[in-house]
Amino acid sequence: MENVVLIIHLLLALALIGIVLMQRSEGGGLGMGGGGGGAVSGRAAATALGKLTWILAAAFICTSITLTIIAAKNAAGNSVIDSLGTDLTAPASATPVAPATDSLLPPAEGDDAPLVPKAN
Repeated sequence: MENVVLIIHLLLALALIGIVLMQRSEGGGLGMGGGGGGAVSGRAAATALGKLTWILAAAFICTSITLTIIAAKNAAGNSVIDSLGTDLTAPASATPVAPATDSLLPPAEGDDAPLVPKAN
């Protein structure tokens, strides 16, 4: 079911992009231009592309909400930590153990032996 809704969602997104790009610019975008042609009313007549844009946008929002609900139901009670399969919670009384201090010291003076990494 999730895959079907996701495919519909992607098709709606592509259709919405196409419809918006096909619409005629009104000239007022980004504060540029803005001729007052046909300024009898403050609202232009709704065209077929404008109505289709609203329909596609509403369907896109519905599929977005549906995908969110499906994802929430699939992930109910699960955590990313639980899916790792390891216990990452350490007891509060456990103190971290420092590595052996001699391995962190620089070589002694006069020690010309090459420093070779060791596999532990």
